[in-house]
Amino acid sequence: MNVLVVGAGSMGRWFARTLRAHTDATLAFADVDSDAAAEAADAVDGRAVPTDTDERFDVVCLAVPMPVAEAAIESYADRATGALVDVSGSMTDPLAAMEAAAPELQRASLHPLFAPENAPGNLPVVTAAGGDLLDTVMGALSAAGNDTFETTAAEHDEAMETVQAGAHAAVLAYATAFEGVPDRFQTPVSAVLGDLAEQVASGDAHVYADIQETFDGADRVADAAQRIADADREAFTELYEDLR
Repeated sequence: MNVLVVGAGSMGRWFARTLRAHTDATLAFADVDSDAAAEAADAVDGRAVPTDTDERFDVVCLAVPMPVAEAAIESYADRATGALVDVSGSMTDPLAAMEAAAPELQRASLHPLFAPENAPGNLPVVTAAGGDLLDTVMGALSAAGNDTFETTAAEHDEAMETVQAGAHAAVLAYATAFEGVPDRFQTPVSAVLGDLAEQVASGDAHVYADIQETFDGADRVADAAQRIADADREAFTELYEDLR
């Protein structure tokens, strides 16, 4: 199986490492940063190819930022002879783009719900059109210990409004509002929030911005915080009891 990974960032490298460890796939990387592509390829005994390559591959994996996923699919769909795989993080629009660009190919969208350094983890999958190549890919991901499960694009994208856009907004809002409290004053709740804030802040700002741009959810967090801030004692108690 000959595989091209478009995007030499953390997710593209994770995908390639997983295939390298559990299949006999040969791997190539393409990235607008040619140095990143070469480094990623070296790590999996693969090779780097130019972004305008006219080579064709059994499988093409799109591991690019969400805002450019559809454009990348349109650009690289004809480089695949067998399957297209998307790991950008959203599902509805990439799946539609894959169907429009290559309806004859095997197609799937995957979303690792973890940073690569925390792998393995939960891995929702939408298989739009299955086949032997995707079976090999999914077998490698499962062999690596990931909990793969089939879902729908709508179910996935709706869940991301809560577990990504909303959760990140809540944690970042807390971190923005309250800074510099000495450790000796921390409570079990505030200490956990502080740890979460550090975890989120240690990531890539552009990735978190992409999530906020792609998924709704932050506004609901803001609305809920405002309701709590405006509530009198009776209203607050009612809001609190509704959580039980």
